[in-house]
Amino acid sequence: MPSSAKIDSIYRYPVKGLTPEPLARVALTPGQTLPADRRYAIENGPSGFDPAAPKWMPKPHFLMLMRDEWLAGLRTHFDDASHVLTIHRNGEIAVRGNLEAAEGRAAVENFFATGFAGQIKGPPKVLSGERHSFSDVARKVVSIINLASVRAIENMVDYPVHPLRFRANLYVEGWPAWHEFDLVDKTLAMGDVRLKVVKRITRCAAVNVDPDTAARDLAIPQALMQRLGHNECGIYAEVIAGGTIAVGDAIAAEEPELL
Repeated sequence: MPSSAKIDSIYRYPVKGLTPEPLARVALTPGQTLPADRRYAIENGPSGFDPAAPKWMPKPHFLMLMRDEWLAGLRTHFDDASHVLTIHRNGEIAVRGNLEAAEGRAAVENFFATGFAGQIKGPPKVLSGERHSFSDVARKVVSIINLASVRAIENMVDYPVHPLRFRANLYVEGWPAWHEFDLVDKTLAMGDVRLKVVKRITRCAAVNVDPDTAARDLAIPQALMQRLGHNECGIYAEVIAGGTIAVGDAIAAEEPELL
């Protein structure tokens, strides 16, 4: 494990498919995602999701970048204290609403229904559930991207690749390219925090969307398949010991104990 590995940046995504929000530091709880990560989703037509008994559902039920690249053209911010989501479009505030209040959710739903009527399948609806995360996987995980692997992909596609295409929670500097794959089933230590790496991340067409321009301008999963024989980049990890992590924190790998 390279001794220079560190957390380069931390991001959360309060609403699935919408703007990443950078964090300088964050408190992690065992068995949970980053606080408020994918806390909300915008239903794209009736899905059957029950907020009182939330269960994981595949992402095509929601607005998401794999299909709806125009989402990247919006700039959004969620305020934890007020639960207010602010959406900017074309540099101006388009809508602002409290996602925990019926009136606020209705305002956000109306924005998508009227502004993107020809691009959505059915009535949009703001969804949330107690401690539920609208992640691409059913497990409560933290997603991690190795920035050296992103640079390796740039060499494959011969084009700059914005790391936020991968919508990770933690971006790591200091690992060799693809070193993260060697960490599956190992434990990552960041101070008192421990993350158990559980699986590689399979990439979909969402990573083809430029987060700055909203253009679908690359074919990254296809390039990975052609060059490496798989379409994976990044790892998922579960929090097994909680605490606070911050940008700049060192990362070390712990070998599993022999029984």
